[in-house]
Amino acid sequence: MAGKWKEVVKLTFKGERFRDHALDLRALSELSQFQKMVAETAKTLWRAANPDRERLPSHFEERVRLCLRRIEDGSATAPLEVFIEEQDQMRLWETEPVEINEAVKLAHEVFEAVGSDSQLPERFPRTLLPEYAKWGQNLADDEAVELHVPDKNPARLTLVHKQKLEKYVETPHRDRVEIGGEVFEADVKKGQFHLWSGEGTAVTVVFTPEQEDKVTTALKEHKTARMFVKGSGEYSPQGKLLRVLHVDELRITTTEPHYDQSARPIEDMLEELAGEIPQEEWDKLPSDLNDNLDHYLYGVPKQ
Repeated sequence: MAGKWKEVVKLTFKGERFRDHALDLRALSELSQFQKMVAETAKTLWRAANPDRERLPSHFEERVRLCLRRIEDGSATAPLEVFIEEQDQMRLWETEPVEINEAVKLAHEVFEAVGSDSQLPERFPRTLLPEYAKWGQNLADDEAVELHVPDKNPARLTLVHKQKLEKYVETPHRDRVEIGGEVFEADVKKGQFHLWSGEGTAVTVVFTPEQEDKVTTALKEHKTARMFVKGSGEYSPQGKLLRVLHVDELRITTTEPHYDQSARPIEDMLEELAGEIPQEEWDKLPSDLNDNLDHYLYGVPKQ
């Protein structure tokens, strides 16, 4: 099949066991984990850029599949490439592997930040932290992997860097938030409201006095009003949103109640259910049931 190979990144393994550019077979698991890590990054970035699309495009997996075709000098350097097909169904794709390039670039920024004790990139999806923390599990204390991308200094992965990432995984973190739902409770004094997103959980959102009118309006009209929140929040190590700590934007949208004109009238359904009860059961009901319903239900004196 026609196409071309495009180099995306080079991984250089540093250490005594990689001398004479020999790639220890145990290092293959590091290549595999790197592939999984950047592929998941590419998917997450694409979904963030295309929130209205439910499925990944066809051939996406092929465009983020890294391959190793040779080992180069410099301890053991593994140039990783993707194969870009040239065929009719690929015409809508870029001729460059932009998806995996963006993912690798972000991975480089992450390890560069870890190495310099800087904050992780704001655009980095924190839900991917567990995958990133798995990379380097077979490295020894005196070994490292260098991540080379064009026009950038190499970013390094060592056991020390891996341990720093593991700490990120174990603690809550802050990230961007975009969420919508129903406001069903608000505390003006505390400056917070509860947003039901429809995913089985409620999220606490902190708001300012200037945002109070929108919050109380959404609460009053909660049956038809939906609140859209954009800001920053605290996430659990597993990526679950715990609370919204700062709101940049509040927006109320109104949804009209939906009535199914084809639905059967409730009285017809009740009549049908009543017809399924044998007449002898109806005959057992007291003749004064309507007048003394509370008596038969709760034991209050008859009227």
